[in-house]
Amino acid sequence: MKVHKHIFDRLITPEHLFRSWEEFRKGKGSRKDVQEFEWKLEQNILSLSRDLRDRTYRHGPYSAFTICDPKQRRIHKATVHDRVLHHAIFSLLNPIFEPTFIAHSFSCRAGKGTHKAVTALEKWLRQVSRNCRYPCFALKCDIHQFFASVDHKILLSILNRKVKDADIMRLLTEVVGSFSSTELENERPRGIPIGNLTSQLFANVYLNEFDQFMKHSLRIRHYIRYTDDFVIVDTDRDRLEALIPIIGKYLSEELRLNLHPRKIILRKFGQGIDFLGYVILPHHRALRTRTKRRMFRKLKSRVDSFKTGAGSESSVECSLQSYLGVLSHANALCLSDQLQNQCWFWLRD
Repeated sequence: MKVHKHIFDRLITPEHLFRSWEEFRKGKGSRKDVQEFEWKLEQNILSLSRDLRDRTYRHGPYSAFTICDPKQRRIHKATVHDRVLHHAIFSLLNPIFEPTFIAHSFSCRAGKGTHKAVTALEKWLRQVSRNCRYPCFALKCDIHQFFASVDHKILLSILNRKVKDADIMRLLTEVVGSFSSTELENERPRGIPIGNLTSQLFANVYLNEFDQFMKHSLRIRHYIRYTDDFVIVDTDRDRLEALIPIIGKYLSEELRLNLHPRKIILRKFGQGIDFLGYVILPHHRALRTRTKRRMFRKLKSRVDSFKTGAGSESSVECSLQSYLGVLSHANALCLSDQLQNQCWFWLRD
């Protein structure tokens, strides 16, 4: 296995940190904290470089807020100073770990994403069922509170297998240790914050252990994962049922994770396979009912904001086009027309 050394010296250069700033700044130029950092940009970047070089860098606190998209999530936002460093770390480490990931891991990777994941699953379902001529089943599982459950010690141990640089490992220990969801003092630190760019990489690195177990130890061919959701396709229902305790045992013993007991779903292809907001059926792809309702509700809220002067017409148009883009990945021509007609009706009402 190839290992990587002397990464830290590349990380701390002002040139690398300035490039990381440019990547971080995209789409955020109007935000107050970003503008304040940019006001003294050179001073801030050189200060960060100096703190890293002198080994005096300490990760700052997080500010927390809650979003509902669709389920409630607690987001932890680091300071601009720390987020620039997150980009710097990601840009150096991601090329190291990316080649180790399996092809059918679709979360937070260039050239992947939700729509490609759904398309890949749909292709497998049709392939395994021989175009719906034979029985085909899908086992869909979810890891319970994944981000809050990532074990710091295990994560750092996995990172250290390929990164043999004491300084970068010390820095990664600082970044990983800057957040913990653990409440008990004597409990091992756990948790990575939803909101950090580094958390996207750490999540893939952590669950790559599970991916490798599924593909190489269990030799499961039709396995696909998006963050903490994964699906296995097979012609044998009993074989899928037998996998559940094996998977649960591995996750618990090796990664200190647990399957969500209420989200272990085994269905026949003809019943529809719900994955990442879409329902894949033998002859078409539909939008999940909850997603459809949320789409109409949020668009109505945008229109109401515009009519009261709190929003703009362009924001309504952007939301509408975004939802039409989502619908374009399903067999939903009538629903697209309905959404547009309803939007114009709300605007005129």
